[in-house]
Amino acid sequence: MYTDDRLVIGGREFTSRFILGSGKYSLKLIEAAVRDAGAQMITLAVRRANTKDQENILDYIPEGVTLLPNTSGARNADEAVRIARLARELGCGDFVKIEIMRDSKYLLPDNAETIRATEILAKEGFVVMPYMYPDLNVARDLVNAGAASIMPLASPIGSNKGLATREFIQILIDEIDLPVIVDAGIGRPSQACEAMEMGAAAIMSNTALATAGDLPMMASAFRQAIEAGRKAYLSGLGRVLVRGASSSDPLTGFLRD
Repeated sequence: MYTDDRLVIGGREFTSRFILGSGKYSLKLIEAAVRDAGAQMITLAVRRANTKDQENILDYIPEGVTLLPNTSGARNADEAVRIARLARELGCGDFVKIEIMRDSKYLLPDNAETIRATEILAKEGFVVMPYMYPDLNVARDLVNAGAASIMPLASPIGSNKGLATREFIQILIDEIDLPVIVDAGIGRPSQACEAMEMGAAAIMSNTALATAGDLPMMASAFRQAIEAGRKAYLSGLGRVLVRGASSSDPLTGFLRD
């Protein structure tokens, strides 16, 4: 039954399939994401959790929400591992989102370094959720390295361009036996719904909510779209006809009576 459909990552169960990326965080954003979008997991950058002279994102995240520290700012595996270990020492738990970017213009992930960091941290007991450019061979290497999920980008971070890598993400969904969480670039609820219809396990979004004119309404729209897409996927969806058309009603049946 759909009501029993749960997302399981690292042995932890979630009823929500929306994850908030908090790069553009604010109190209003986090409140809307939890209340209206139903977020049960929220990312945070360790540098923000450990800042003394500025507002602290940890003060805004309600109890019961799973923290997902990310390694934002890491340029190689060694830096990512160091950030992850620091996050655990700060009390952020064992979940970690690996983000490694040497490219400062397009902010595309370094897949090779991501695999290396994933292997190191998985051996240390972390629940590793790597952000990656959608590539089947890389995804398989991440599975072998001990990843708990994979998080392919839909389009460049903060672009709101939607499913630019749709076909490659579909390959990962079809071939990888881990939760595939579509991350980065989802700008509209309709795009989130489409990704869920494809079989994605969850959606991570930040910019689409943070830049919306009515933040709570957009958060609610994302929740409904993700739930609708998941239900459609579980239903089996209607088959796509290759050519011609097929009437949904027996328009000519009475002629044979």
